[in-house]
Amino acid sequence: MDKLELQKIAVGVRKGIVTAVHAAKAGHPGGSLSAADIFTYLYFKEMNIDPKNPKDPDRDRFVLSKGHTAPGLYSAMANRGYFPVEDLTTLRKLGSKLQGHPNMNDIDGIDMSSGSLGQGLSAADGMALAAKLDGKSYRVYCLCGDGEIQEGQIWEAAMFAGAKKLDNLCLIVDNNNLQIDGTIEEVCSPYPIDKKFEAFNFHVINIDGNDFDQIEKAFDEARTVKGKPTCIVAKTVKGKGVSFMENNVSWHGTAPNDEQYEVAMADLDKIEEGLK
Repeated sequence: MDKLELQKIAVGVRKGIVTAVHAAKAGHPGGSLSAADIFTYLYFKEMNIDPKNPKDPDRDRFVLSKGHTAPGLYSAMANRGYFPVEDLTTLRKLGSKLQGHPNMNDIDGIDMSSGSLGQGLSAADGMALAAKLDGKSYRVYCLCGDGEIQEGQIWEAAMFAGAKKLDNLCLIVDNNNLQIDGTIEEVCSPYPIDKKFEAFNFHVINIDGNDFDQIEKAFDEARTVKGKPTCIVAKTVKGKGVSFMENNVSWHGTAPNDEQYEVAMADLDKIEEGLK
């Protein structure tokens, strides 16, 4: 799959995010949109997965540690064929499988229930270690937020991954520089992110996480690393693709109203038109 195809799919993923959060009148669009290109690359190119066989024991695993960005995960999964795209409008509604945070008991293809921040990397460590012990070749991917890595459990898990040389583990940090209360520096700075993970014996790659060329190069490089886990620090734009949401902290956990929804979809239509 080439870059243009991925860019087109990513626009569809972003439209799904905006549509889902608007329909729910609740949710987290900012961090879902910043990571939309990562979700797209993972689900459409990088991971060994099959929507028709979601419990294949040899599939690659994915853990969304920043579980509040479930709209991004759901949209990527829907567009990949795990469930109908139309289901995205049921986000957070009573009786829907699409809860506000991912639930592995409700949706085939979700490998870990998440939402309580800081816990996903520990689960990903366990999956990666299990693969090693079982002699399996599957890889494990974990997406964390840059605000989320302020949680202490992340660093316990990072220490474990480095100590156990989990080279089948790839952590991605969505570094959009904003969390619910402001910039990550204002709240509790985790910078320099790359140097911290290097100190925990990770191979670290810094990229523009909204650039598919850099995303592809980083994941290809991660596959060549032996003897240590990889951390991709992906510098992204919170709210990417929607003019009034970009780099605006107020869209961390706010749903667009009807008028804002129309503007957002028009923004994405314009991007899509430019890709033809």
